[in-house]
Amino acid sequence: MDLRTETLHSVFSQKKLDAIFPPERSNEFFNALFGDPDEGAYDIRLAFDRAEDNRLHFNFELHQRPGRCLACNLTHGLPKVFERHPIINVRGVVEQIDALMDHHGRCSGWKLGKSHEITRQVHAVPLIIDIEA
Repeated sequence: MDLRTETLHSVFSQKKLDAIFPPERSNEFFNALFGDPDEGAYDIRLAFDRAEDNRLHFNFELHQRPGRCLACNLTHGLPKVFERHPIINVRGVVEQIDALMDHHGRCSGWKLGKSHEITRQVHAVPLIIDIEA
């Protein structure tokens, strides 16, 4: 099993990840939560981070929308919300990532980590996927 990060950056190109988790899903999520997509403070993007110890590390990046505030109090409870929200559909995202794995292994489990601040304008919810040969 070849889990080198440089190899997997081509397997999980941003174009492929945007197809798995399209940009418009952010508006769908906020429409479901608030009844208005314009109420959202951030846009959500799936991004590949690295491969390490038979795990794939992705992030649901939260990019602050213009004129909005992206504060920790908005993001600290998101892992639990994302875990079960049908529009975010983490299970479906992992199934699609598994399909991209091809000869690199199979996804055997996943979890969401605690949200954290990358910059003031970008926060992340880690998606960690276990891989088996």
